[in-house]
Amino acid sequence: MASFVISGCGLKPLPRIYPKPRTPHSLCSSNLRISRPNQFSSSSIGITQKRNWGLGVSAPLRIQPLEEEKKEFDPAAPPPFKLSDIKAAIPKHCWVKDPWRSVGYVVRDVVAVLGMAAAAAYFNSWLVWPLYWFAQSTMFWALFVLGHDCGHGSFSNNPKLNSVFGHFLHSSILVPYHGWRISHRTHHQNHGHVENDESWHPLPEKIYNSMDSITKKMRFTLPFPMLAYPIYLWKRSPGKKGSHYHPDSDLFVPAERKDIITSTVCWTAMAALLVGLSFVMGPVQLLKLYGIPYLGFVAWLDIVTYLHHHGHEDKLPWYRGKEWSYLRGGLTTLDRDYGLINNIHHDIGTHVIHHLFPQIPHYNLIEATEAAKGVLGKYYREPKKSGPLPLHLLGDLVRSMKKDHYVSDTGDVVYYQTDPQLNGGQKS
Repeated sequence: MASFVISGCGLKPLPRIYPKPRTPHSLCSSNLRISRPNQFSSSSIGITQKRNWGLGVSAPLRIQPLEEEKKEFDPAAPPPFKLSDIKAAIPKHCWVKDPWRSVGYVVRDVVAVLGMAAAAAYFNSWLVWPLYWFAQSTMFWALFVLGHDCGHGSFSNNPKLNSVFGHFLHSSILVPYHGWRISHRTHHQNHGHVENDESWHPLPEKIYNSMDSITKKMRFTLPFPMLAYPIYLWKRSPGKKGSHYHPDSDLFVPAERKDIITSTVCWTAMAALLVGLSFVMGPVQLLKLYGIPYLGFVAWLDIVTYLHHHGHEDKLPWYRGKEWSYLRGGLTTLDRDYGLINNIHHDIGTHVIHHLFPQIPHYNLIEATEAAKGVLGKYYREPKKSGPLPLHLLGDLVRSMKKDHYVSDTGDVVYYQTDPQLNGGQKS
């Protein structure tokens, strides 16, 4: 706005805010005499000085430059806030862990698992089995999420309690608790880093080109990638060595050797129990009660964890070198809405704040996320709303598998590129 205006009344300041609408009554009030309020006519004014009223427009002495167009948001730009700013915005009670509440969720989920298995075995009907497989695989996934909380220490403040429940929950679904816990810690500490991230990180172009065509097809053609978790536990991702079961794996340091042995023994005990049950109830019945739900759980795990880091409608960066930081890497993660499944799998779709602050219990993640949105701004991407079942995410998954194949071997800020010879993708 101009600081002054020239009018027929002379040079006078232009106020920024008008308490009332400007009408002809307010013009040149020092030289006008109003005979009656709210009226303006030639008979009701007196003019003390002859003026030229030919141009009734105020002319500014100076013109403020037009506001520059807002630049398009760049998700790779360093954020204007710090991790401590986000933490300060989250209410203190969101950090409080309630072990009784955590145990309550375990009891709820275990009762659901055992109850559904008993009901399916009782009815033993092909009308029931498909419903059971979907429901039970979802509950196996829920058990994993609770064990995941144990691994992060958000289950309780007691490490021994976390370890006991973590082994119980993860061993029951054939996951080596400590092996997974340690590799998952590596994932969180290096999220968004091309080489150092642990799970679902992008393949550098050199490694991608070294893979044979069958391996590429298996990695990027559904449903094969969604059944990859057991293989990952045995031999990790392409370009990395080691096993979650072996105490001398590159994943672990010597001080963690006993933990890995403990978890592998628990895993072996669960596998032996399943073999024994196959003799008691028969392998076919065990397959229906446990085997197929286990495969469904693996699909849940792979789909959810993949979509936490892939499949957004906008290209998101991956980092190397000096461009990577814990905050910038964490801000590339995504929240997802799973409809009715949100509560069942303990709001694991509320993932951005979880990745930045994994100590927050799952039952406080939604409140913590709402509190942090004001700081995150555009660096937080609102998830698409889901119907009762998150079928919309299947489209995101398919599109990503067709486009997100590898990243450049060079550069500290890189984006996924597409192999035009794979899956009919278009080169990006």
